[in-house]
Amino acid sequence: MQLFPAIDLRGGKVVRLTQGDYDRMTVYGEDPCAQARQFVEAGARYLHVVDLDGAKDGTLSNYGSIAALAEQGGLYIEVGGGIRTEERIEKYLSLGVDRCILGSVAVTDFEFTARMLQKYGDQIAVGVDAKDGFVAIHGWKEVSAEKGVDFCRRLADAGCTAIIYTDIACDGAMQGTNLALYRQLAAEVPGVAFTASGGISSEAELLELKKMGTAAAILGKSLYTGALDLKRCVELVQNETEGNENDHKTHHSLSGCPEWPGGQGHQL
Repeated sequence: MQLFPAIDLRGGKVVRLTQGDYDRMTVYGEDPCAQARQFVEAGARYLHVVDLDGAKDGTLSNYGSIAALAEQGGLYIEVGGGIRTEERIEKYLSLGVDRCILGSVAVTDFEFTARMLQKYGDQIAVGVDAKDGFVAIHGWKEVSAEKGVDFCRRLADAGCTAIIYTDIACDGAMQGTNLALYRQLAAEVPGVAFTASGGISSEAELLELKKMGTAAAILGKSLYTGALDLKRCVELVQNETEGNENDHKTHHSLSGCPEWPGGQGHQL
């Protein structure tokens, strides 16, 4: 099973939200690249990055930070938050980002999402965020009328092979993840590699997710609070053969972050 430690960005800082609430935000660091280096040192091979400003209002205010993470190298990087156009997909992929996550746009423009899945293949994943079982969009501020599991079936039919499924009620709450949900998804939506996201806070949960065939898990607040130790988690559940896709990538020096004019704010 792949492990994706998470870096959520707001204003260029490393933060965590509780249950997607922008008013319940904790800052855990000022330097995303330094945080990524810590993950690499713990054995991480993958990184999940969320542009919270982009998710909320579509801006590119964290572009400089994401560019710096990609330039630093050493990790397979997936990025989500505010990716709603092919232009932005191209922009991130050209930086060296490995996979773009389509979120709200998958609900609001399913035809576009299907086209991107066909064109970019495994460079596209879809993030499905569910609140009380229904799909939530736009930084979790709106809830749609479609059930999350039904939406996953539609995505699979459109050719989606990777879905990051977050149960908002669990996210950042440190109360455990929704194991029954991931069992249901594995049983009812075959052929899709699901990433579990939201509330994973124990080694036992990781082992159970791996046992049921979950492809990957995202670790966020549990790492920042110290509830889980990334090095131990990697040793427990990440297969030795995983991560080889990074071998071909240029590994830039991990000693420091490139300087970007103003640190952020590059525009489309």
